[in-house]
Amino acid sequence: MSDSDAGRELFWSVAEPHLEAGVLVRGTIMGRPCVRTADGEFVAVPHSGTGRLVVRLPEERVAALSAEGVGEPWGPGARVFKGWMAVHGSDPAVWSSVIAEAVAAAE
Repeated sequence: MSDSDAGRELFWSVAEPHLEAGVLVRGTIMGRPCVRTADGEFVAVPHSGTGRLVVRLPEERVAALSAEGVGEPWGPGARVFKGWMAVHGSDPAVWSSVIAEAVAAAE
């Protein structure tokens, strides 16, 4: 299994409880499957090339979590998007926590 396949599998397993609870819905962003709030706000997507979790958070949380080594600011190609972060590693507990935080921030 490739890293991107493993990342997608982990992503959907971590997102599933939020989907079942109706907190998140499936959607797309940049042509890729993602999760959004019921109101349509983008929350997270598995990176198609690396399988890493990419989430949208307030800029100050991206800075704080990056300083803690949880992830790094992210954007497609050379451009970094404000408030977007790619999470390091594939720890389900970290992914779940970061997705929960992104859901709360989007509400």
